[in-house]
Amino acid sequence: MAHTLTENDKAMISEMVNRARIAMAEIESYSQKELDRLCQSIGWYCSNEKTFTRLAQMGVDESSIGDREGRPGKRFKIHGVLRDALRQKSVGIVEELPEKGIVKYAKPAGVIASLIPMTNPALTPPVTGIYVAKARDAAIFSPHPRTRKTTTETVMVMRSACKAVGAPEDIFQVITEPSIPLTQHLMEICDLTLATGGKPMVKAAYSSGRPAYGVGAGNSSIVIDETADIDIAAQNTRMSKTSDFGSGCSADGNIIIQKSIYDPMLSALISEGGYLCNNDEKAMLEKAMWDERGMRTFSTIACRPQQIAKIAGFTIPEDRKFLMVENQGQIGPEHNFSTEKLTTLMALYHFETFDEALEMVRGIYETGGKGHSCGIYSHNDENIDALAKVAPVSRMMVRQAQSKANAGSYTNGMPMTSSLGCGIWGGNITNENVSLKHYMNYTWVSRPIAEDRPSEEELFGEFYNIEVA
Repeated sequence: MAHTLTENDKAMISEMVNRARIAMAEIESYSQKELDRLCQSIGWYCSNEKTFTRLAQMGVDESSIGDREGRPGKRFKIHGVLRDALRQKSVGIVEELPEKGIVKYAKPAGVIASLIPMTNPALTPPVTGIYVAKARDAAIFSPHPRTRKTTTETVMVMRSACKAVGAPEDIFQVITEPSIPLTQHLMEICDLTLATGGKPMVKAAYSSGRPAYGVGAGNSSIVIDETADIDIAAQNTRMSKTSDFGSGCSADGNIIIQKSIYDPMLSALISEGGYLCNNDEKAMLEKAMWDERGMRTFSTIACRPQQIAKIAGFTIPEDRKFLMVENQGQIGPEHNFSTEKLTTLMALYHFETFDEALEMVRGIYETGGKGHSCGIYSHNDENIDALAKVAPVSRMMVRQAQSKANAGSYTNGMPMTSSLGCGIWGGNITNENVSLKHYMNYTWVSRPIAEDRPSEEELFGEFYNIEVA
C-alpha cells in the first residue's frame, strides 16, 4: 500500500530540519582550517579501503545491480572531491576582481535535501557530504528505497567522522524509512535540493517550490574517426562500458565509427572482450531489455553480459565482458537500441563523412540523453571542433574513457562530482558538474571604479547616426 504522509511524518521531518539548523549554527564560525579538517575526516572515514569496500558491496547486494568486485574502486572519486574541496575557499572572501571593484564573500546555502540514487548509495553521500561540510551547510539524505540500508549505514559513518573532530553529527542525517511523500515534504521545507537520480525524482525536486539542482538522463555517444588510435579507443570504450556493469549515465552506449576503420575497430573491441550479437540474438535482447511500452526491464540493468544473454535466451562465452549490436540506420524513439542502455551493451554505427557522424549524433540525442555527455577519439582538431559546436551536451571528452572522465579525473580539469548537470537541454538549471560552488550563497561587494562608458559611436558602430523613421 502506498505511504501517505501523516502529521507524525511532518513532525519528524521538521525535527530533522531543526536539528540540522542547530548543527549549522555550531559550525558557522569555523575557520577554513577547521572546515578542511572536517572534510578530511569525512573523506578518510568513508573512503578508506576497508570501509568503502564494505559499503560499496553492501549496495550491490542490497540492490542486486552493479559490479560487486569493481565498485569498491569508486572510492578514489571521494579522494578527487576532497582534493578539489581542499584547494578552494569557502569562508569569507573567496574571489576578488580588482579591475571591476568586485569582491565575493561565500555563505552557506542552508539545509540541503540530498536524494540518493540506488546506483551509488555508498558514493554519493560522502561526495555530497564533503562539499556540504566545506560550505558550512547541513544535509538530510533521502535514500532510494532499494538501497536505504546502505545509504543509512554510509551516513552513520559520516556522522562518526564528524564526532571524531568534535563537529556536530547532525550535519548529516538520513531518512531511514524513505517514501515518496516523505521525500517530497523534505524537499518542500529544506533550503536546497540536490536530486541525483531518475527523471521522476528530478521532476519532483523542481516542483517542490524550493531551489534545486537536478541531473538529466544519459545516452553517452562516442565518435571514432580515422585518425584515432584504435587500440586506445577500444580499451577506453571497454573500460567505460564495463565500469560497474554500465550502471552510470556516462557509460558508452552508442559507438559511431568511421567506415574506413570500422572493421579493425570492431576487431579491437572484440579483443577487449566484446561479443557481437547476430540478428536473432539482437531481437532476443530487445525483447528481454525493453517491455511493450519501451521501458527498461530491471533484471537486465547493470549486470554481466552473460546474465543479459541468459535472460534473453542465448549463451555467450564466459570471457566476454560486454555485448555489441550493429544498429546502422536505426536511430529514433522507435529504435530501442539508440536509447540509454544502462548495462553492458553498446550499439554500433558507421559513417563515411564527418557530417554524417554529426547527423547521427543529433539524431541520437533527439532520441534521449540531450544535455548529458558525448566523446570523441580523434587527432583531427577540425572534427573535434565540429562535434563540440553541434553536440547538444554539457560535456565532451576527447580521447578519454567517458564514464571515468566526465565527472572529473586526475588527468583532466573537470570538477570532481557524482552529479552532472545537463543544462536547459536536460531540463536542469546548470550545465556544470555540481561541485562546491553550487553549495554556497555569495554576497557580491561592489566598490566604485573608473568610469567605463564607451562612446555612442563605439557602441553602435556602422549604425551610428543612421536616420531611423
